[in-house]
Amino acid sequence: MVRNGHAPIVTLPYRAAVGVPPGVEVLGFPGLLARALGHGVDPYALRRPDFHVLIALRSGTLRCSLDFADHVLRPGDWLWVRPGQVQRYDSPLNAAGGRVVLFLPGFLDQATAEQAGTDRGVWRPASVPTDVERGSLWRLLDLLEHEYALWGGRQEERHVEVLRHLLAALVLRLAVVHGTDGEPVAGGEAFLRFQSAVEQDFTRSHRVEDYATRLGYSVRTLARASQAGAGVGAKGYIDNRVLLEAKRLLVHTDLPAGAIGQRLGFPEATVFTKFFRRHTGRTPTDFRAAGA
Repeated sequence: MVRNGHAPIVTLPYRAAVGVPPGVEVLGFPGLLARALGHGVDPYALRRPDFHVLIALRSGTLRCSLDFADHVLRPGDWLWVRPGQVQRYDSPLNAAGGRVVLFLPGFLDQATAEQAGTDRGVWRPASVPTDVERGSLWRLLDLLEHEYALWGGRQEERHVEVLRHLLAALVLRLAVVHGTDGEPVAGGEAFLRFQSAVEQDFTRSHRVEDYATRLGYSVRTLARASQAGAGVGAKGYIDNRVLLEAKRLLVHTDLPAGAIGQRLGFPEATVFTKFFRRHTGRTPTDFRAAGA
């Protein structure tokens, strides 16, 4: 049973097509449709990919939803779906023109990933470049697509490195558009480690003290790092992550509220209800009924 007409969230693992470079694919929307159908996946189903999805629109209009935010992409717009985010296409893919770049989290080298902020939880989800920026982005994407088309199933490490460097240039250029290029991450290493630890353990621990002990920082250090990196204290950062997952599960699954609370680490349904009401002003049941 699915409540409120919503489909359950499907975790979508990366499955490489035959004869493509390892870890990256460049597709048009017709190719994306064919890829999904070839893997037996509904291209319009709600999904949580475990890989990066870069969407660049060249013509037409594309409607997408990404973690409770609706986006209408128009020519020149970009949308970056990071691993773990919940995404869905809400309009026909064959009614728009553009490119989609799929790549695994480990495809880019660590230095590029850090500079481009590929793993930051505070990335603005949609990008509307200026005309000059748009031209630079499309030239890089065209080069990446051209090199990708030359692959032809050959297993050459040098060719993979060319693709890796072109993709690196593209995501770094996107970081320039977002205004994050070359800047140290606010909050520094402490925030990055805290963010990663929360992503791994937010369903098991909601206490800042637990993360501080695990990471070897004081509670005060994590509080300062989180405030600098995400604009909210450490406890608020943890609560926001738990709340996002609670909303995802309430809207997109038929799990009872008590089961959702248990999955998210709450000892009793009443504790989960109090937490949810404190942060949203509504009970989980009311939130679900509203289809928010």
